[in-house]
Amino acid sequence: MNLKKSFIALLLTTAIFVTGCSENTTSGTSDTSSAGDNTSSGVTEVNEEIRDISSMELVKEMKIGWNLGNTLDAGYKGISNTSPETIETSWGNPVTTKEMIDDIKAAGFNVLRVPVTWEWSTGEGPDYIISEAWMNRVKEVVNYGIDNDMFVILNIHHETWHYPTEENYEAASDRLKKVWTQIANNFKGYDEHLIFEGMNEPRVVGTSEEWMGGSEPTRAVINKLNKDFIETVRSTGGNNEKRHLMIPPYGANSGTVALQALEVPEDDDKIIVSVHGYLPYNFALADGSADLWFASRENYTKDIDTLVNDLKTIFIDKGIPVIMGEFGARSRNNEIYRAHWAKYYVTAMKEIGVPCVWWDNNAYVGAGECFGLYNRAYRTWTFSKVKDALISAANGEYTIDEIKKEGEQLMEEYRQSKKEEESAPEATE
Repeated sequence: MNLKKSFIALLLTTAIFVTGCSENTTSGTSDTSSAGDNTSSGVTEVNEEIRDISSMELVKEMKIGWNLGNTLDAGYKGISNTSPETIETSWGNPVTTKEMIDDIKAAGFNVLRVPVTWEWSTGEGPDYIISEAWMNRVKEVVNYGIDNDMFVILNIHHETWHYPTEENYEAASDRLKKVWTQIANNFKGYDEHLIFEGMNEPRVVGTSEEWMGGSEPTRAVINKLNKDFIETVRSTGGNNEKRHLMIPPYGANSGTVALQALEVPEDDDKIIVSVHGYLPYNFALADGSADLWFASRENYTKDIDTLVNDLKTIFIDKGIPVIMGEFGARSRNNEIYRAHWAKYYVTAMKEIGVPCVWWDNNAYVGAGECFGLYNRAYRTWTFSKVKDALISAANGEYTIDEIKKEGEQLMEEYRQSKKEEESAPEATE
């Protein structure tokens, strides 16, 4: 998830309120080495054999995923070039430990998405050198997942410089190539368990089309930047010639127009489409909106059903794999409905072969985007019903018909509770 229209606010169980933002300014550092040679030291070198399999084959090995949200993708200009720990904790989340990722794997998740903002640890142009300390910290966290035999998705996230207009394309392309050359070279020895994702929700921020699927010109720029990303990674050689790469449509948008406009190379069978889908919007993401959801009612499921059909016809049926890189339903004190929704969403996506990765920002309280499931401070599952629904659905334990019957039961229970409330005598003083 990106900085949805404003600052992301976290209210954690430690009662710390944190806001984070990105500004359209490049940070600086004293490192003067060349972009292509910035291979970090201090972390054990990885040199693994990579399987030569298609992305369609790879995606079949993925069950369900979890995002390390608002962590390595935190920060703001004011703390540029500080320590990795300062940046990582700047939005209120604790330093990530291997034990935390061990817990995620033990729960049943076998995909870890690691969103990373590189901007606050990157020098000025023309080289845009990423600091060695930051690169090493990112490697450390990636290895937490790799050591757990998880698939790890590594991206660039919350960056402000890849604004997809034709006027900005040349500058964005130049920086994208230099940043991804460094990342690709530093992770060149990893096997197929490490996946690169070129951009997160690239869009024209602050415009009327920001979250509306873009326009023909901005969607065209996204296609060019995706092409630059693929060619850059492939050019670094080694395992990156066979690296599985994820590319998004405009804004990672789940709308039909944005999906249809995405250009996927026909001569590369190691490309995965990255889509985000917080659906239906009123239940999953909108402020102060619906807290009920029933799989037994078409008006509740139609947005998910439409997306499933689009992904199948536009991509899956043509042999192009898809990963739902972000999805979730924010907490409104409605865990039973969120768990019910999660069963339907993951089951419907599983039927067409699309693994889903839950957006967990470790936020639980307040009016913000509360997508937290796993409390990192206490290493406990705050919403275990939702977590269990995700895992069981990913394991194929439900059918759509069974979930719809569950929806009928939930609907009847809700109606009964409303009748009891209405018939209850008023309290007297």
